[in-house]
Amino acid sequence: MSIDSICKETKAKMEKVIAHLQDDLKGIRTGRASTGLVENIRVEYYGNPSPLKQLAVISTPDAQSILIKPYDTTIVSNIEKAIIQSDIGLTPSVEAKTLRIVVPPLNEERRKKLSVTVKDFGESTKVSLRNIRQDSNKQADKEKKENILTEDDVKRAKDEIQKIIRDFETKVNDLIKKKTEEILKV
Repeated sequence: MSIDSICKETKAKMEKVIAHLQDDLKGIRTGRASTGLVENIRVEYYGNPSPLKQLAVISTPDAQSILIKPYDTTIVSNIEKAIIQSDIGLTPSVEAKTLRIVVPPLNEERRKKLSVTVKDFGESTKVSLRNIRQDSNKQADKEKKENILTEDDVKRAKDEIQKIIRDFETKVNDLIKKKTEEILKV
């Protein structure tokens, strides 16, 4: 493997970690209703757990409610049960063939707890990024032992990997800061 391929692989892995963080952050409540709160809830559909976003149209008609219109109206009760069993802390109301979830405003204590949760997500993401960096550095060292890369190449690769992780840690910090501001905004 060349320095470029090690760096490309490192970037690709780190981008996946960032995408996972973004998905996790979508599922955290803010003061407004968001489809991200429910779209990844798993619903039992013909014996298979499927994400809600594949089974229904999810919309936010106003800032305080989420409207769910299933494609197959026979699974309304399954969707209701899945939402109640999820850990979002919201209860849907069934209106004919649709479900409506009213998202109450967050109190100050809950906002602070959610901001701590967001920071925890950020820290675990940074740990994942550091693990990727460690694996990439080991790959470079391994290739030095196999005489594929020179010592200068390994140093250059490690410096490049360090630049990459700094960029990704900045992205994580920006995402966490933005989400925390959304949560704390009244």
